Amino acid sequence: MSQLEQFERVYEIMSASFPVTEYRTKSGQEELLDRSEYRLLTERDEEERIMAFLAVWEFPALRFIEHLAVDPSARGGGVGNRLVRKFLEEQSGEQPMKPTILEVELPEDELSARRISFYERLGFRLNEYSYVQPPLREGGAPLPLKIMSYPQLLTEQEFLACKAILYSKVYGVRES
Repeated sequence: MSQLEQFERVYEIMSASFPVTEYRTKSGQEELLDRSEYRLLTERDEEERIMAFLAVWEFPALRFIEHLAVDPSARGGGVGNRLVRKFLEEQSGEQPMKPTILEVELPEDELSARRISFYERLGFRLNEYSYVQPPLREGGAPLPLKIMSYPQLLTEQEFLACKAILYSKVYGVRES
């Protein structure tokens, strides 16, 4: 499967899994494939069809999970869990271990609380600092979220450093 075919399938799963405000336009998302810090990890079924993906960024100071999505037909079978564990194990021997972070919706309803619990079972910790994701599309609104970190909570200084990296490298904006 070519990288373009792989991207088509990933984008199909992404658009079925996230509100439109939580992912870039197709061309904006595809442009990320040219960035050396960005990569996709996938999980395939017996027919080699991509059933889940993890979109991650690797920086010298941190690792960032931008998206985890599983095809609706394969949810609940442990595929997402396996993908995240595989990613976390990649740096298991590194010392010191740099933090792995991700963004989650505020725990205001049952679904977002379940997502947070999913990541907590994998060892992530919910940080209490205020955080807003810049818009991913032109004309979009900023999105209040929380940062989860692995393997431990971030100090305020670490959080601010992570936020500065995300704003400048992932979102291409100046911190507000």
